[in-house]
Amino acid sequence: MIINLILQLPITVHITFVCISIQAMVHSLRQRFIRLVFLHSLRVADVNNDNKPDIIVSNTGSGNIGILFNTGNGTFLSQSTYTSGMVGRLFSVIDINTDNKPDIVVPNASGTSAWILFNTGNGSFLSQANYPIGVDPHASIVVDVNSDNKLDIVVSNTNWNNVGVLLNTGTGTFQPQITYSTGIRPLFIDVGDVNRDGKPDIVVPNASSSNIGILFNIGNGTFLPQITYATTSSPQHTVITDVNGDNIPDIVVTLSTTVGIFLNAGNGTFLPEISYATGVGPHYVAAVDVNGDNKPDLITTNYNSHTISVLLHV
Repeated sequence: MIINLILQLPITVHITFVCISIQAMVHSLRQRFIRLVFLHSLRVADVNNDNKPDIIVSNTGSGNIGILFNTGNGTFLSQSTYTSGMVGRLFSVIDINTDNKPDIVVPNASGTSAWILFNTGNGSFLSQANYPIGVDPHASIVVDVNSDNKLDIVVSNTNWNNVGVLLNTGTGTFQPQITYSTGIRPLFIDVGDVNRDGKPDIVVPNASSSNIGILFNIGNGTFLPQITYATTSSPQHTVITDVNGDNIPDIVVTLSTTVGIFLNAGNGTFLPEISYATGVGPHYVAAVDVNGDNKPDLITTNYNSHTISVLLHV
């Protein structure tokens, strides 16, 4: 089992090539479109129903969401923006009110609210609906947590040291948040069924506590107090994915200069962290098969070293 989990960095020239191509793409975006200020994350979705994928970005520094419409030939129009303070780092594009149009759900990092932009169907959005949450929310996840076939919102309230759950009433409006305590400075959460009981659980990286917390869903959209697992340094971003091919979800987390892997023992408990080197300050991680061998590889964005690491699963 351990042999199947070994991850290796590709040769230096490969990493350099990937980093240069990403930097060139960002430079191209800045040259061709209206300036994207402190671009933290993006999503790709057809928001105007023309069967062409558009780009949605969070411009954290300028406090808006930008939409770049696809012209159909691989170029994009200048961004249209929607403003509501300093937007959070991770946002969602999903049909929140079941009208078959992708809406935008964003945590407002400069305030204490989650806001929703409702899609009219032609790529324009109605004025946002605001819902009070905690201070400095870093991330929002949209998922049905209470099994009523309606999408709910889970947010990490970083400066309040908790996560908030906003249950969907069924019309695209939400009940006031219910909060659950975490460690200190919960950052980029993920939601998934880690104990295989058919209920999505919350996994939280507690950055200043140097641990990850798991809040188990008891079935009606409420959660048990967190169970924690120590990390070797400050965690930033968690991803729930099966890394060892046993069909049981594991946890991957970015740390100071590594990614940590917590293997699921099969019942929702986890083995101690196994770590693999990355660049410096990996903020985000994605698990995807990049070389077509049907094994999940890991890609990290390394904030402090200005690189991307690709860890191939061997």
